Amino acid sequence: MMGTIVDKTKTKWGKCRPYLLFVPPIVCVITIATFLNGNYAVAERAGDMTKMILITGWAALSYILWGMSYTIGDIPLWGIIPRMTEDEGDRAKLISLARIFASIFGATMVVGIIPISQAINGPESPNAQKGFIIAAIATTVLSSILFELAGIGTKERVPVSEETKTMKESFKLMWSCKPFRRLLISGVLRAPIQLMTIVVMTLFTYYYCDGDMNKAFDFTNKKMLAILLIIAGGFFIGQFGIMGVFPHLIKKIDVKKLYNLTAFAGIPTGLIYLLYKLHPTELDQVKYVAVLGVLILIGGAGFGLVMVCQSMMIADCIDYEEYHNGFRPDGIFFSGQSFITKLSAGISSIISAYVYNYVGYTGKNIDDMNQLLASGAKHFATDYQNYASAMWFLLTVPAAIGMIIAVLPTLKYEITKSEHDSILKALIEKHDAEKAEAAEIEE
Repeated sequence: MMGTIVDKTKTKWGKCRPYLLFVPPIVCVITIATFLNGNYAVAERAGDMTKMILITGWAALSYILWGMSYTIGDIPLWGIIPRMTEDEGDRAKLISLARIFASIFGATMVVGIIPISQAINGPESPNAQKGFIIAAIATTVLSSILFELAGIGTKERVPVSEETKTMKESFKLMWSCKPFRRLLISGVLRAPIQLMTIVVMTLFTYYYCDGDMNKAFDFTNKKMLAILLIIAGGFFIGQFGIMGVFPHLIKKIDVKKLYNLTAFAGIPTGLIYLLYKLHPTELDQVKYVAVLGVLILIGGAGFGLVMVCQSMMIADCIDYEEYHNGFRPDGIFFSGQSFITKLSAGISSIISAYVYNYVGYTGKNIDDMNQLLASGAKHFATDYQNYASAMWFLLTVPAAIGMIIAVLPTLKYEITKSEHDSILKALIEKHDAEKAEAAEIEE
């Protein structure tokens, strides 16, 4: 729906930029509202069914509102990139930079949200939720300000298609464009890869720090700091590194080949779980940490390469569609990326919820475990091996399978580098002619 609306938008700012100017404040307010909820674990312990229902209901409603509002900004955010420039090298740089900064900020939040929340709470505070909410509000405001800059500091240079599509026509277009259809199917198959970002820091916090992330930032404990840098850092460094060299890679290697090569990243990702099963309580030893670091680095690189290749290939599909059928579906096609992201999050949440529920990692049990870990009476790696195994499984196995099977649809992806170069050249000539004609009419 939002993709169709974007492609129907015609203003002096373009068709994507207006949303980037006006949507961030709305997203900010709704995001903050999602965190203003009760404590489900406390309500469950007290047996207050009414409060539990209200908390769950508000969580569902606020998340739906957040998803809708964020989509209004997210589709134009990526859709504006192929509208800013028709130079493939510049597009690659913009996509890489956007992904790098998004990943850096996301990694900072994943790594830092727990220690920041704990620091806000203070060591004596029994209310862990308070610090998390304060940290969430602060980061939401900062993120919204940065989001706003995407509207203030950009300009659309590619002409807007005069033709528009209905909702029904948009869905038909997404499926009738063969290369884009392959990307959509690939994205659905790859959905479990999102578990890597969801689980990685939860696993690290419990397995290596017994639930207290402050231990990882104890600079007097050199071993713990090294583990954090190697394991948690390895995943994000793998992402950033591959994203940074991506603009150079596509000068020599077809983006289709790069995308399909990500299947091989599934192998080391799956091997991580095998390593855990062989040594379930020993992965804090230096030799195993080193092995994990290498495997996670490769997995992170595969994850990062998928993200930049996907955005680049969608931009290519937009050019492909305009060249063959005369309509430029910037919003419609990048709504597919937003759909894949949300579907991945949804599928990953369902998988993790099922696995966690199966091993009993839920509500009251988590609360009880946290208290025992905090008192030092128990240790996660040795006393909660069923929980640990579930987390290592979620981090690796579904993602590994997703990476491998996701390339099956794109093995016959239609757009080659040479073909896209020809398409882009023809479109640039067409757009230059349209601009010249428009300038003559104005005179």
